[in-house]
Amino acid sequence: CTHYLFIVVVAVNSTLLTINAGDYIFYTDWAWTSFVVFSISQTLMLVVGACYYLTFTGVPGTATYYALIMTVYTWVAKGAWFALGYPYDFIVTPVWLPSAMLLDLAYWATKKNKHSLILFGGVMCGMSLPLFNMVNLITVADPLETAFKYPRPTLPPYMTPIEPAVGKFYNSPVALGAGAGAVLSVTMAALGCKLNTW
Repeated sequence: CTHYLFIVVVAVNSTLLTINAGDYIFYTDWAWTSFVVFSISQTLMLVVGACYYLTFTGVPGTATYYALIMTVYTWVAKGAWFALGYPYDFIVTPVWLPSAMLLDLAYWATKKNKHSLILFGGVMCGMSLPLFNMVNLITVADPLETAFKYPRPTLPPYMTPIEPAVGKFYNSPVALGAGAGAVLSVTMAALGCKLNTW
């Protein structure tokens, strides 16, 4: 029971991170800073749950199935936001699926070698998700346009708009997210595998 409960908890938290990443007011204000932060956070949530689930079942393909669970949860949650007047096309693309497929590939190609999954799979997943996330953002509604089209009636103090920090700190948000994600994902992949030794 604990195993499946963990899977559900991680998938739900991944969904919540995605909803935050789709918050167009926050995204507009912080621009590439939020892109990097949310790309890394979603990578880590994906890799820890997928590696846990993958090594728990021992069946290549389980990581992709786990990413599909995250995607469906997100579609349902964003559908609820759509009912509240938010644009449904902001972030609903299943960006985790290709990265999860790389985890499965690393596990399968190395004949279910857990250490190869941690090292190779973690690096590939961490480097790929920011790239897929950027492709995703290119295909959806422009955040700035969306922010003006769907203004919020009230904002809490911590969400007060500030001058967008576009290009001031990061020349390449994809490279920064991929670099940090590649390093951190190895650690989280190891944690996901270690959790099966409870």
